[in-house]
Amino acid sequence: MITCERVTKSYPMGSGRKAVLRGIDLTIGRGEHVGLLGRNGAGKSTLIRLIGGVELPTTGTIRRKMSLSWPLGLSGGFQGSLTGYDNARFIARIYGHEYEELRAFIEDFSELGSQLKMPVKTYSAGMRARLGFALSLAIDFDCYLVDEVIMVGDQNFFRKCHEELLVRRRDRALIFATHSDSLLREFCSRAVVLNEGLASQYDDIEEALVVYNNL
Repeated sequence: MITCERVTKSYPMGSGRKAVLRGIDLTIGRGEHVGLLGRNGAGKSTLIRLIGGVELPTTGTIRRKMSLSWPLGLSGGFQGSLTGYDNARFIARIYGHEYEELRAFIEDFSELGSQLKMPVKTYSAGMRARLGFALSLAIDFDCYLVDEVIMVGDQNFFRKCHEELLVRRRDRALIFATHSDSLLREFCSRAVVLNEGLASQYDDIEEALVVYNNL
């Protein structure tokens, strides 16, 4: 289970601070697929980074009793001067996995070919997303953190993402930030709408979409 209790996040702005999240309470159980909806700047990616431990909340508590992927689409998770292969080797060491197994999966899934021998700082945003998705899916986590930004590439790559996340890992938890009605319906079993720093939770996806589309 993942639990957010009265979580706030604010950033310095001028002589004061800008509040992005204001007292978020949220619980995600094992195997749940939760969609995060909100307009640009509503705090979807911020909440995913907080849950993933990339940033710390200003106040409040986040408890994690599941293993979590890093937020997919987070470019800061790579060492830019290292190649795709070198980043994979580093991840394998951190998580205690055989490098050759990770390498074989990443080569097949990312479809980056010879670009895996190049420094990651030379990659396009889409290439970095493919590498990040492949690295995360090469490791077995209890919960996957996904930003819609990683849903890139051609239809074949999208189908591969769908197969890995929703078929092979259908028993794993998923927290998915999106603007898309169709993706929310397809990927998620309940939804959280973020607006003005506050979170409203819905077990009915259609009700959540009505609220979101009326913002």
